[in-house]
Amino acid sequence: MSKHLHNILHQLKKGQLSVEAAEQMLKSYEDLGFVKVDVHRQRRKGFPEVIYGEGKTAEQILKIIKSLQETENRILVTRVSEEKGQKVINEQSEIVWDSTSKTLVWKRENEPEILYDGYVSVLCAGTSDLTVAEEAAVSLEAMGVRPMRFYDVGVAGIHRLFDQLDEIKKASVIIAIAGMEGALPSVVGGLVDKPVLAVPTSVGYGANLNGISSLLTMLNSCSSGISVVNIDNGFGAAYQAALIHRLVYQKSN
Repeated sequence: MSKHLHNILHQLKKGQLSVEAAEQMLKSYEDLGFVKVDVHRQRRKGFPEVIYGEGKTAEQILKIIKSLQETENRILVTRVSEEKGQKVINEQSEIVWDSTSKTLVWKRENEPEILYDGYVSVLCAGTSDLTVAEEAAVSLEAMGVRPMRFYDVGVAGIHRLFDQLDEIKKASVIIAIAGMEGALPSVVGGLVDKPVLAVPTSVGYGANLNGISSLLTMLNSCSSGISVVNIDNGFGAAYQAALIHRLVYQKSN
């Protein structure tokens, strides 16, 4: 039995909670009509439900944020257009809108910025990959993990990567983001003893096929220790990296 459930039942038995209040606390989601907000995800996964902004109106995003604000200390919204982002922050000025990563982030005033020691290295091959790289970096920050950014270190000028390799290798996890032929994760994977999460991007000329070429390169890498997420999925890589990072530093502490 979970500690949360045990406490509710204990309070109910002692008469400190009404049946109605206990029922409310045990609800696993809040039904807003257009969405069922998963309010128990923090207990299951260690981080609250993340709002995917594409396909939702600003009004819908705000309603979900307000629902999560009742129980959570941190909220992350991904893939939010500038128009929707501006509408949200006009309503709640404490929410931070980032135009590069296209994210919205909220946290309680007394919530610390960083929850864990150490950092995750976030690498991108070129400036054209910055949107995906910043989605990863901001997502890590939203989950209480410090990202260290190493940008424009692609294989076309590989000396730029080597110049920063010592700092890159000190991370618990490395996120390597690249478009075009997608070679960066393979090179990094052959140089480090940490997990490498590879993110293909849709950056490139015609034969890039909107990221398919870089995806296939990463999936077929001969370097060991590389895992690959979907095209342009900076958030997915960040979430996986945060799970690994948390395990490392919870164990060490």
